[in-house]
Amino acid sequence: MSARVALQDVQRVAELAHLELTPDETRNMIHDLNEILDYVAQLNELDTGSVAPLTQISELEGSADSCARADAVWQSLDRGTVMQQAPETDRVFFKVPKVIER
Repeated sequence: MSARVALQDVQRVAELAHLELTPDETRNMIHDLNEILDYVAQLNELDTGSVAPLTQISELEGSADSCARADAVWQSLDRGTVMQQAPETDRVFFKVPKVIER
């Protein structure tokens, strides 16, 4: 058994994320998060003592060539040309309407 998510936990996370959850959504979220925590608890029971810790998959022997593409230099778009086509700009950045209200 792992740590359990309570109603207050879901309400607090929803508040921090500026989400308005219905009672049904809240119940479903509690259930889903507890299912995830139960699964993580199962994974924690596995014996990983013989597994070398990794920070990236590219650290695996023989995988460096297959998981990353070669670096390539590409010509950037001309700022002047791009800004001429923008609906609104300050000649350096695109101006976009505000989409998040707090």
